[in-house]
Amino acid sequence: MEVWPGRAYPLGATFDGSGTNFAIFSEVAERIELCLFDEAGVESRVELTEVDAYVWHGYLPRIQPGQRYGYRVHGPWDPARGLRCNPAKLLL
Repeated sequence: MEVWPGRAYPLGATFDGSGTNFAIFSEVAERIELCLFDEAGVESRVELTEVDAYVWHGYLPRIQPGQRYGYRVHGPWDPARGLRCNPAKLLL
């Protein structure tokens, strides 16, 4: 799947008429995957590799409004310090 760098802002999913920019904030993430789901619920993962000021982002051409998606955040797991990154959990 084609992924372009995109923009850090605005946060969330923003459709521009040709594709969608995805941006999510995390101070502690080591890696973030954007998970796209088709009509049958089959998941495709795209790694967001661009990071600006703790905002992970990417632009996917041809992704339309109504696309089902979530994020998997990889990073530290230390609940005592409020760190709960768990890529086994899908963030909606």
